[in-house]
Amino acid sequence: MEQWITSVMENYGYFGIFLLILLENIFPPVPSEVVLTAGGFMTSTTSLTVWGVILSATAGSVAGAVMLYGLGLLLDVERLEQIIEKHGTWLRLKKADLYKADRWFDRFGGFAVFIGRLIPLVRSLISIPAGMSNMKFILFLAFTTAGTLIWNTVLVYVGRAVGENREEILQQLGVYSNIVYALLIAGAIVGLWMFKKRRSAGQ
Repeated sequence: MEQWITSVMENYGYFGIFLLILLENIFPPVPSEVVLTAGGFMTSTTSLTVWGVILSATAGSVAGAVMLYGLGLLLDVERLEQIIEKHGTWLRLKKADLYKADRWFDRFGGFAVFIGRLIPLVRSLISIPAGMSNMKFILFLAFTTAGTLIWNTVLVYVGRAVGENREEILQQLGVYSNIVYALLIAGAIVGLWMFKKRRSAGQ
């Protein structure tokens, strides 16, 4: 995949970077770590500039995030209420659960979006609940852009600094990603267990 990514950037320059990062946001298996570090390395071997790579990657990332935010708007609270009314019994969900989650995102949404943009996998998915909670678009855009800019800047500069030795950095990033995935899965399991325990206690 890395060869294909490099080829796209060599042939299409900043637009290729924009497109690759846009796809990465919509289809998380496309690794932004590879795109950004490769782009950083290419700033020392091609006419690409560091800030050109950062800004084109940030534009692609924000564009993808906005698309997922729009998807979240289509799955707003009112529509979820209808789903719970119809399937809430076997889903073991009540409208009150939905309202609690919505209030939590209303309170911490901006911080959640900003931090989420710095976490693998969550980077893309955080945009959907932001849309579902009808988070103000200007706030979503600001926090998304800020978090994305930090992520992109760090990885592009890392790619430029380590050059052809970036494979070792990518391996370390892979370990970091795997740890994050494991923690997310563990957190989801614990959260589900606690949720069921509270529901059982309330019955």
